[in-house]
Amino acid sequence: MKGRNTMWSADLYLERLYEETVAAQPVVYDENWKKELKEKFHKALGDFSSNSEEQEAIQLEKVDMGDYIRYRIELVTIPPLKMPIYILIPKNHPLPLPTVLAIHGHGYGHKELVGLNPDGSSREKSTYHEDFAIDLVQKGFAVIAPELIGFGDRKLQEDQGKGKPGDNSCYRLASQLLLYGKTLAGLRVHECMKVIDYLDKQKEFDSSKIGCMGISGGGLVTAFTSILDDRIKATVISGYTNTFRGSIIDRRHCLDNYIPNILQIAEMPELIGLIAPRALFIEAGKEDHLFPLQHVQMALSELEKIYQSFDAESLLASHLFAGGHEISGEYSYGWLVEQLK
Repeated sequence: MKGRNTMWSADLYLERLYEETVAAQPVVYDENWKKELKEKFHKALGDFSSNSEEQEAIQLEKVDMGDYIRYRIELVTIPPLKMPIYILIPKNHPLPLPTVLAIHGHGYGHKELVGLNPDGSSREKSTYHEDFAIDLVQKGFAVIAPELIGFGDRKLQEDQGKGKPGDNSCYRLASQLLLYGKTLAGLRVHECMKVIDYLDKQKEFDSSKIGCMGISGGGLVTAFTSILDDRIKATVISGYTNTFRGSIIDRRHCLDNYIPNILQIAEMPELIGLIAPRALFIEAGKEDHLFPLQHVQMALSELEKIYQSFDAESLLASHLFAGGHEISGEYSYGWLVEQLK
């Protein structure tokens, strides 16, 4: 009966569906391809346009950390949404500063990037984020670490104070947004673009030298924001670059990874390739169980073709390190310095 049950499952259908869908996609990488795909992708994420262009920022804290100042502000993104943001400003560096958006992944929010426990108390370096916002400010960058909707202090009210600090509201948010033809990924990307709007108006930040770096789910937001916002000049994607087939399809992931009709539009490497010809660095652990090495390599191979098509091979770099689902920074930090300073 085991063989018969196998025949009744949907495995073969899903496999054929993937093959037929992906085989139908274009393979010529040029400006027409880029323009058309970018429009389709933007539409797939959902419409988050707002009639209100007003952005209000309130300073919540200012802490002298020795060689840098840590601010926390509250920024209105899409009214009535308000986003807490950590801003790290290095001391004794001339203004305006090259600036990096540091995007956290799943966990307890942006406190994981700046050396804080969920309650705001200080801690030693820990978690797969490796406090990379601190590493970046010590390289001389202004670092902007927004808290993504659904995590930390931005969980839904019914999830506040329940479960573990690293629990999130992703499923409730993503499933409800889908009912409106919107996606959680799209909302997070739109908010990050509003953060860049804010940076453009502040004299401390050099708007011609903006980078973005993110890990895991933050790698998704980093990639997708960089695709849609040309103001980002250099992008580091850590622990995300793969194929949908090898990662998102292959195992159970958070619902925030799922974009309706995305495979009708492109596979993940082609989407990330829309960043070309701007600078792109791919960082991945060889033992990452969520985004397997084989499919990282497949994605890199396709990205190389895309960057070659745009005569931008020198602006694509990568580091496959001995490690798992975590930030490395061994080469990516220095690469960001080269690109933005």
